[in-house]
Amino acid sequence: MTTILAGCVMWAACAAQTLEKGFVFAHRGGSFEFEENTLGAFKASYEHGLRGFETDVRMTKDGVLVILHDDTLNRTHQATGTVEEKTAEELRSVKTKKTGEAMLSLDDLLAYFADKPGIYLELEMKTGKQAVYPDEKLEEYCRKLHAAAAAKRPPDALYVFTSFDERPLKVMKRLFPEAELMLITGGPCNAQIVARAQALGIRRIGCRNEETSRAGVRAAQKAGLKVTGWPGHTLEDYLLGVGLGFDAICTDIPVAIHQWKTAHLPGR
Repeated sequence: MTTILAGCVMWAACAAQTLEKGFVFAHRGGSFEFEENTLGAFKASYEHGLRGFETDVRMTKDGVLVILHDDTLNRTHQATGTVEEKTAEELRSVKTKKTGEAMLSLDDLLAYFADKPGIYLELEMKTGKQAVYPDEKLEEYCRKLHAAAAAKRPPDALYVFTSFDERPLKVMKRLFPEAELMLITGGPCNAQIVARAQALGIRRIGCRNEETSRAGVRAAQKAGLKVTGWPGHTLEDYLLGVGLGFDAICTDIPVAIHQWKTAHLPGR
C-alpha cells in the first residue's frame, strides 16, 4: 500500500509539472466570459489574474488600427458594414451590442497594457481578404502595427504578430526581422505547417487541437518551433492541449481555466 501511495504522489507531482507547461491566454480577451474584443474584457481577464491575451487588428479607411474579429461589424456592434470602408471618426459613435462600449482602438488597448509587467499579447493581422488588403496596402498596415506595438510595449512583454495569411507575415519579416511572428492554421500540427513556418523563417505556429497528435507537436518543437493550440471552449479543450504538449493554449474561458488551475494546482 505504501508503494502504491508513493506512486500516486509522484504521479500527481509529474502531472502538476505537465499541466504548468501549457501557458493559457485569453482569446479576444475571453470571448465566452465577457464581450469579446472590448476593453472591458481585457481589463476583467487581467484583474482575474490573466497575463496572456489575443486580439484582432484591422485598419480603417483613413489608416487607423482598430480591434475587430469579423469581416463586418454586424454581429458584435450596433452598426453594419466593414471598418475598412469607414473612417475612424465614423467609428467613434459605434457601440458594442451587449454592453455599449465604444469601438476599441489598438492604441487604447496598448495603452492599457503599457504599464503592466509580464504581458503576452498576440496581435492577429486580419488581412486575409486580398481585395480589401491588397499587397500595396500591407506595408502601411504592417508599419503602423509594428510601430504602435513597439511604442507602448512594456520592457518585459512579448508581443507576437500572427496571421492565417502568409502575406503580412512576409512583410513583417522583411521590414522587421526581429519581430516575433506566428503562422496560424485551421488544421492540425503536422509536417506541412512546420515546413510552411520554416519557409517563412518564423518560430511559432498556431494549430487546431483536432487531429493533432503528441508526436506532431514534439516534431514541431524538435524543429525549433513554439506551438500554440486552439480553440479552447471548455476545460476539456484545455486538458487536451496540455496532454498534447502545446507550449501555449488559447482559450475563450480564461478566467474559468485560471480558477481551475488555482484550485487544483495551488502555488502554480
